[in-house]
Amino acid sequence: MSKYIELDALVQVVLAGILVGAGLPALFALGVRTLVGRDGSLATGAAAATDSVATRTARPAAWRLVVAGLCFAVIVAAIGAGIWFLASGGH
Repeated sequence: MSKYIELDALVQVVLAGILVGAGLPALFALGVRTLVGRDGSLATGAAAATDSVATRTARPAAWRLVVAGLCFAVIVAAIGAGIWFLASGGH
């Protein structure tokens, strides 16, 4: 152990940075991805074939909505926990 660097604190900060800095954006991307159709497009039907301005959008399957909702709920909870942590003094 170095007298200048506390390794325990350094590991905690790095793990928290990886979790919040990469984990939450990845979870958000997963939530957005589950809302998009299998081929990556939302336009379906005859309106998409004619390339008109008013295209219909396909509604995602129920399980996709549930997974996306859970992803977004975890993100909102993490934001709320962060605000609560900072408002309570950050200790």
